[in-house]
Amino acid sequence: MIKTNLYLLKYEKRHNMRNIKYIVLSTFAIAVLFSACVPLQKYRATESELQQANQQLNRIKTENEQYKVENAELKIQLQRNEARMSAMVKDSMQRAQELQRLARSFDSLYAEHSSLQDAHELLLKGAQKESARLMRQLQETQEELRKKEASLSALEKSLNEKRINLERMTAELNKRDARLKELESILFKKDSVVRALRNVVSDALLGFEGEGLSVDIRNGKVYVSLEEKLLFPSGSTSVNPRGKEALRKLAQVLERNPDINITIEGHTDNVPYKSRGEIKDNWDLSVMRATSIIRILLENSTIDPKRLTAAGKGEFMPIASNKTTDGRAKNRRTEIILTPKLDELFKILE
Repeated sequence: MIKTNLYLLKYEKRHNMRNIKYIVLSTFAIAVLFSACVPLQKYRATESELQQANQQLNRIKTENEQYKVENAELKIQLQRNEARMSAMVKDSMQRAQELQRLARSFDSLYAEHSSLQDAHELLLKGAQKESARLMRQLQETQEELRKKEASLSALEKSLNEKRINLERMTAELNKRDARLKELESILFKKDSVVRALRNVVSDALLGFEGEGLSVDIRNGKVYVSLEEKLLFPSGSTSVNPRGKEALRKLAQVLERNPDINITIEGHTDNVPYKSRGEIKDNWDLSVMRATSIIRILLENSTIDPKRLTAAGKGEFMPIASNKTTDGRAKNRRTEIILTPKLDELFKILE
């Protein structure tokens, strides 16, 4: 449409120039023909007509200047439109790079867009019907492009949500890591306490280790293992004097460490117990021996009875084979299990 307007303006300017030349020549011819023979009155009339022709010429020149200005403005507007068209093409290329995930469909749209640009040139040349159809296609393409942009926006929103979830999960992991480090610190402290407790108990019972007594660490606990020969006569639940001496030394250590829970486990071999009195079998024997040791630990001590637990395991947790005399002797034992309290650990776990 812009090029058509420019063409019309040029045609009108050429037509006006021809009119001007015609008027000037006619006027001049009239002046020459009648200058010698016309009366003064006709001469003045002719001169008036000449002035009017000059005025018309000046008006046409003024209009011509206005056309020139309008033509320049139209050229500027055309340049702006072309710059805008170029910017739209550049923007389309940038969008193509951003929509990598939709590259295939965008390539097709871009090719169609280029075709529409070529068709748009035909529109400027006057192909009204074809250009209207292509304009509809361009609008449809732009609509599809907007849909693609909306899809990309939705994807970006989803990505932002996932990023927020990732940040939340990272914060949760950091929090758990801090808790884990705190747990490790407490467990390390507990292990240190257990090792120190083992050393204290070993030092207190140093004189008994060659008599069937051993002190070691298992599963984060201190195990004081006493064989039957150190504590009880065969088949009896009464602790002998040497065993009482060892238990009293252990009780002194336990008095100084109130944050230790104490479990006494009685164990037997698999030889059936010959029932007599209150003791019916190895279950009874193991439990009653554990109870006898608790009484000695509490005798003349400040140990809180709530810290103590008696348990009988009978013959069902052997540490050696019951097929040999030496193995059965090892199985007839009493284990005093010392467990540091884990109140801080339990609080963290809660």
